[in-house]
Amino acid sequence: MLLVLLLPLAGCGGAERAEAPSQNSGSTPQANASATQAAPVPSPSATATETALTPRSCDAEIGKAAAAQRVNLCIKVSPATHPPCNAANSCAMIEDEIARSCALLDGDGQPVQGCTVDPRSSQAAADVVRRYYAAIDARDYGTAWTQWGDDGRPGQTFAAFEKGFAHTRATKVTIGALQPSEGAAGSVYQTVPVTVEATLDDGTAQRFTGSYVVRRVNGVDGASASQLRWHIDSAQLRPAPSN
Repeated sequence: MLLVLLLPLAGCGGAERAEAPSQNSGSTPQANASATQAAPVPSPSATATETALTPRSCDAEIGKAAAAQRVNLCIKVSPATHPPCNAANSCAMIEDEIARSCALLDGDGQPVQGCTVDPRSSQAAADVVRRYYAAIDARDYGTAWTQWGDDGRPGQTFAAFEKGFAHTRATKVTIGALQPSEGAAGSVYQTVPVTVEATLDDGTAQRFTGSYVVRRVNGVDGASASQLRWHIDSAQLRPAPSN
């Protein structure tokens, strides 16, 4: 497999980025000042038509009854006037709205029923990575994009990000044991060990191991609600033998 190491460039919270299990062959991340990552070179054969894949609805992913439960919880906690709490959206989009809403409500009086994960916890950080791959698997690239933050992956356009998955048909991530988070310069960083499996449209299986670093701002005056939420900051993945 031909691999390429992407060179440092400016991004949110870091100076260096790299890409993982290929957009074009799997999944994507990006690296920060302390991490680099190898990635398959995107295929020039990916076309706009190939990238126009229809997102899979939450109904189709987990069934109508389970999807309805998630939608009801989303509607209950979301402060948005028109929240994306609809079973026609991907489960990842619905879960992202639940996480966003619970983070906004965090600390305002009694805990909101349904907000069972502390938005500041290591589990909430790991959930960002889970949602990232769930969104990719559902072909909901918009939700995957925003797991890097409101502006998506630094140094890449959304169109290029989406196009990179033209030949990816399925992704799955397994989260490893989480170590304590670390703080530095007003931010908290959580390392999330992962094993990523991807299947291409020709049936080729790919497997990657490594870790993501997920970041949030911690108690900085003037920080936005978005900055106070966990988002992907960097990644370091390497190819591994497929099982």
